[in-house]
Amino acid sequence: MKKSLFYIALFGLLICLIPADADAQCAMCKGAAEANLRQGGGDPKGLNNGILYMLSIPYLLVGSIGYWWWRNRRLEKEQVAEMSEEDFARYE
Repeated sequence: MKKSLFYIALFGLLICLIPADADAQCAMCKGAAEANLRQGGGDPKGLNNGILYMLSIPYLLVGSIGYWWWRNRRLEKEQVAEMSEEDFARYE
């Protein structure tokens, strides 16, 4: 069970590290970037990277909270399983 979870997590991490072209601009950001290019500004790749960075933060936060919750539940179940019936009866 632990090995399969490790391999699934490793596979997910590798998929996330594969570079892909992603245009993450909304209509307003795209218009601002195009107007900047017409006025002699630079390439809007920095804008795209900033948008992708801001998009990743909520997913990282939710994933971290989910992992923390899952880990605490698993440790709690292991502690309950280790308790003998006498210990369990004492806490009831």
